[in-house]
Amino acid sequence: MTTAGDTAYRYRLATPEDTDALRALDSSFTTDTVFRVTVTADGFALREFPVEPPLTKVFPEDEPDGDDEDDAESCTFAAHCAAGDLAGFVAVSYSGWNRRLTIEDIAVVPEHRGRGVGRALMGLARRFARERGAEHLWLEVTNINAPAIHAYRRMGFAFCGLDTTLYDGTPSRGEQALYMSTPCS
Repeated sequence: MTTAGDTAYRYRLATPEDTDALRALDSSFTTDTVFRVTVTADGFALREFPVEPPLTKVFPEDEPDGDDEDDAESCTFAAHCAAGDLAGFVAVSYSGWNRRLTIEDIAVVPEHRGRGVGRALMGLARRFARERGAEHLWLEVTNINAPAIHAYRRMGFAFCGLDTTLYDGTPSRGEQALYMSTPCS
C-alpha cells in the first residue's frame, strides 16, 4: 500500500472480479492544449498549441481486435483507493521476439489523477517488463491527449514514431497516433 497525499492506494494484479469496474472506468480527459503534427519529407515535428474552448475526449468502448500474438504475455494491474474503489489500471503485454513491453492501456480515474497513481502503475509495468527481460516499454497515445503526453515524458518516455492513419475509420478520425518508448532499466 502506498499513500499519495491523504489517500492510501493498494496495487495488485487485476482479477476477473475487476472486469466490470475496469470497463466502466472513466478514462476521459479535458485539455486546453493539443499537439499538432507536421509531417515533412525528413520526419515529423510536434508543436503544442492552445485550444479554446478546452477539448474533452471520451474514448469509445474497446472492441476486441483479435491481434493476440502467440508469444505475448499480458496482465493488468489495478489500483484501489482505501475505500476499495478502482482508482486506475494498466494493461500490458510482453512480446519476446523484440523484448518489448507494450502498455496496451493505462487509465486513472479523474479524481485520483495527479496523485502518483499512474506513476506507480507504470512502475509495476516496468517491474513486470524487467522480470521478462524486456529492453524497453512502448506505448501509443493520440496527439490530442496532451495531459498524458506530459505525464509520459515526466516518466522518461520519448517520442519514437508516428502513424497519421491509425485512427482513420474510427470515431477518432483526424487524430494522429504518437509512439513513445523508454528503456526498461
